[in-house]
Amino acid sequence: MPTYRYRSWHALTGELLAADLPLSQVEFGTARNAAGEFSGRLEPRFAHLLRSQLDPGNTVLTAERDRTLLWGGMLWRAEPEGPSYPVEASGWGSYLHRRHDTHGNLDGRGPYTNADPCRVIRDAWAYAQAQPDGNLRVSVDATTSKATVGTTAEPYSTDWWESPVLGEVVDDMTKIEGGPEWTETTDWASGRPVGRIRLGWPRLGTRRQDISFTSGVNVAATVPVSYDADEYAQVVIALGAGEGRGRRRAIDAVRNGRLRLEHVLEVPAEKGNDRLAARARTERTSRQVMGEVTEIEVIDHPAARVGSWQVGDDVRVSLHDQWSDFDGWCRITGWTLRPPQGKAPERITLQLARADRFTYGS
Repeated sequence: MPTYRYRSWHALTGELLAADLPLSQVEFGTARNAAGEFSGRLEPRFAHLLRSQLDPGNTVLTAERDRTLLWGGMLWRAEPEGPSYPVEASGWGSYLHRRHDTHGNLDGRGPYTNADPCRVIRDAWAYAQAQPDGNLRVSVDATTSKATVGTTAEPYSTDWWESPVLGEVVDDMTKIEGGPEWTETTDWASGRPVGRIRLGWPRLGTRRQDISFTSGVNVAATVPVSYDADEYAQVVIALGAGEGRGRRRAIDAVRNGRLRLEHVLEVPAEKGNDRLAARARTERTSRQVMGEVTEIEVIDHPAARVGSWQVGDDVRVSLHDQWSDFDGWCRITGWTLRPPQGKAPERITLQLARADRFTYGS
């Protein structure tokens, strides 16, 4: 049975506060384009640890499995609830949702015209960590992309009088057509945990031929394959900027022997015909999928060891049981791990999406 260890650290100094936190009912994981999550419980007899070793908003939590660092992030909540103390933390990316641009345009780094959104993400982190007592020592990958944000007519800017949330600036960059993706990892540096924002373009992860998930081998449980036509469409009508006859429109359609189903995509701020067409194509590709595996529960197995996959990877999934008959490529959009608790075994849940739902920049 694997051994888990939870530690706490001072967010600014990196000082080790607790070498082995007595947490129970722990669950943690990471996601695509979002901060990861951590939850656990502290028994009342350990309440004295709260002030010295679990200071919300000023403490970093880490989770290790057999001495391998799997998760790190910021503690945001620890307060009594009935007979126990729930402890809640979020990944490094959650910090920017507690920070604002108080100078405007990230203190002169913007406004941005035809800029790489990867650069804007790095600038948001650089700005946040340049302010007094704001340095978490989070690094951001040097990845570049061919996507652009802002135009000469309408630069991308953040105005100080609106005090924009820095996390929303990052969200804006991931919503750009053909833009980058991100996730989080945690590493050791000089004896302390440090966060890393992994930027991927044209995508995070890769197609993995070396690992797989198969019923009767390393899949313990599944959510039944979903066949839902409410979101299905082979025709997408994208409506962009403008009004009436002058409104920009792009239609992306295919014929595949099925009854024609249509979907309208409203993008009122989009002025570029090529970008509007690209968004219509991406939306159509995503909606033209029937038969979806959204989640599987797996075990540690030579076919795919815990930690061998990354958010963004495409993996082969073969499910054959009384409800499912599926064999195809799925993309890992997140994972959640629940360590052993009493007689309950370790549980690893992968959040999935059909790989053919995604299109990538070039």
